[in-house]
Amino acid sequence: MQPRNMSMSGVVDLAALKAAQEAKAKAEQARAQAAREGGAGAISPADLVIDVDEAGFERDVLQRSAEVPVVIDFWAEWCQPCKQLSPVLERLAVEYNGRFLLAKIDVDANQMLMQQFGIQGIPAVFAVVAGQALPLFQGAAGEAQIRQTLDQLVQVAEQRFGLTGIAVDPEAEPGGGAQPAPERPAGPYDALLEAAVQALDSGDLSGAVQAYKNVLSEDPGNEEAKLGLAQAELLQRVQGVDPQQVRREAAEKPADVQAQIAAADLDLVGGHVEDAFGRLIETVARTVGDDRDTVRMRLLELFEVVGPEDPRVIAARRALARALF
Repeated sequence: MQPRNMSMSGVVDLAALKAAQEAKAKAEQARAQAAREGGAGAISPADLVIDVDEAGFERDVLQRSAEVPVVIDFWAEWCQPCKQLSPVLERLAVEYNGRFLLAKIDVDANQMLMQQFGIQGIPAVFAVVAGQALPLFQGAAGEAQIRQTLDQLVQVAEQRFGLTGIAVDPEAEPGGGAQPAPERPAGPYDALLEAAVQALDSGDLSGAVQAYKNVLSEDPGNEEAKLGLAQAELLQRVQGVDPQQVRREAAEKPADVQAQIAAADLDLVGGHVEDAFGRLIETVARTVGDDRDTVRMRLLELFEVVGPEDPRVIAARRALARALF
């Protein structure tokens, strides 16, 4: 498994957009299979913190991430900041009562994992959600910052991937094994959302767009469909375009609204979130009337792709307000 960076609130590259949809479907399948097999009983609080090595990474991190977010604490015995951070993470793992699992990895004994995650220094904290890895923070951090990051993590895991955590029994013996949360009853739009995921998986972007629109026509507030539609439409817009030509036209025609919009789409798909937002905010500032409104609406669509809670979106909204007023 090659870990990949992924926004906490939304994925922004072509492969990750598709991977997030696939990961959610796989997580649902894993929980359903575990429920059919009866689970293994609730775990004890002590089992919320585990030591993981390279041999057990697939089982203890990747597989478990289909039912609960797994936070990874990369540490070493000689690392003094690690000795300050690790006890805080361990205490919070118990306090959060099954909303996430803490996996501790000694980098001295697991150099391959350290390299795969691209870690340059420790302490370093990552998370794996439904098989997808994302960085949380590196270096020492205050408890308030850690709590904020963990709150965002469990919210994203639940809203985007349906991961509601694992059952914890304070009376259970350590090592008792985990029981997935009760299987979520099928909702009225699950079939349509699954059809959208399958369409994305097969490359049928038009079919995915229509499936998400079908959900939103009946339930305009459906967050999963809103996110999926924004992502599918972005993929549809950049499909088949010549990136070099798009960027050349944007550089040669700074006043051309459509050229700047097309380049912003490519920026976002390539993971250059701030560049995409900055390009459109600058275009808003130098346009008026219908052109300005067109750029503003596309910027709002890109906000949906990344996610409203992402700090880059929050900052860009403030910059947009200054440009408009």
